[in-house]
Amino acid sequence: MQDCELVSADAPDRSVERPAATAGAGFPRSARLLKHSDFERVYKQGRRHFSSHMTVFYLRLGEAPSAGQSARVGFTVGRVLGGAVERNRIKRRLREAVRLRRSALQDAGAVDVVINPKKSVLTLEFSVVLEEVGRALDVIAKKLVEK
Repeated sequence: MQDCELVSADAPDRSVERPAATAGAGFPRSARLLKHSDFERVYKQGRRHFSSHMTVFYLRLGEAPSAGQSARVGFTVGRVLGGAVERNRIKRRLREAVRLRRSALQDAGAVDVVINPKKSVLTLEFSVVLEEVGRALDVIAKKLVEK
């Protein structure tokens, strides 16, 4: 009996080597806000930036930007925004938008950012989400650099 593998015509060829992602284009664990205490600190001590589809909280960690520290980003997507499938889809969309626009915070130094989306993020075109996340990160970077 032979081993037969069913492969769809639309399935990607998994044996092909893919080039490594470009530097800075990833969203590593070190760039994520993960601890509850970190989220609480940003909410209580940080500042806010409002936009039509999300609220962005941010808190500078040190006084002067240093080369070794970078921005960390976290997301809060509450149950009020829908079931687990919808909430996870919102987080995936925001994570990808931040991955693509994270370089805007490069000169801001050590800053923690928490993005709190509205339900409309689920149905928006991704280009609009990308633009809004980019604009919010630019505003935050500008405010932190001028201080």
